[in-house]
Amino acid sequence: MDSRLAVVIMAAGKGTRMKNPAMAKVMYTIADRPMVEHVVDLAHDLHASRVVVIVGWQKDSVIDHLRESNKKVICVEQNPQLGTGHAIMQAEKPLEGFFGDVLVLSGDVPLLSRSTVHQLITYHRSEPTTATILTAILPDPAGYGRILRTGPGGSVTGIVEHKDATEDQRLIQEINTGIYVFDKQRLFEGLEHITPNNVQKEYYLTDVFQYFWKHGLPVRAVPAQDPVEVQGINTVQQLEDARAVFAARRG
Repeated sequence: MDSRLAVVIMAAGKGTRMKNPAMAKVMYTIADRPMVEHVVDLAHDLHASRVVVIVGWQKDSVIDHLRESNKKVICVEQNPQLGTGHAIMQAEKPLEGFFGDVLVLSGDVPLLSRSTVHQLITYHRSEPTTATILTAILPDPAGYGRILRTGPGGSVTGIVEHKDATEDQRLIQEINTGIYVFDKQRLFEGLEHITPNNVQKEYYLTDVFQYFWKHGLPVRAVPAQDPVEVQGINTVQQLEDARAVFAARRG
């Protein structure tokens, strides 16, 4: 067991574009297993000392499945659902007494491999950094947040959303995947200082980076070898594509 690693899996979303409000998005299956189960198995493959699953929409189906599958996780409800930052705030109590790195995963990113995440964690621990972002290099990055690397040694100094990016920034092909490793103490310190100053009135996890940069705390990034691994499932078509990728992997 890696006593220095905890994993928080965000699995509270409704998945509106999946067109089935009676079903939690993370419960759609790939190879006859819910997406969230694939992500939980990844966390266990990494030998994380604690695995926290943030549930919300149709939470009972997620909790019951993980319990019946004998998955050793702590499920915590996010209610109301006020954004990604708010979701991670719910993990503070289950992580009391833990000191180390917090890996943030998404329950709707089921193709992520152990080798990619191991590379992310290893890089995080080998560099002087407060947080490390898993990125991807896309030939067409339209719609994604771009990674700005203007700090020493290519460290990250900004994440700019597509709609807010300049023409030059939109030429950047490195994008934020929403998968991170944080120093636990700094993560929750930063979450105490983010505010819902946006149209949606939500707490965004990415706002903690603004806190880090304001206080001179370094942020780094490492690209995934295969961008397909970090594809989130938001539509029925994306689910079918992921099923095809998973089937091809299994030969």
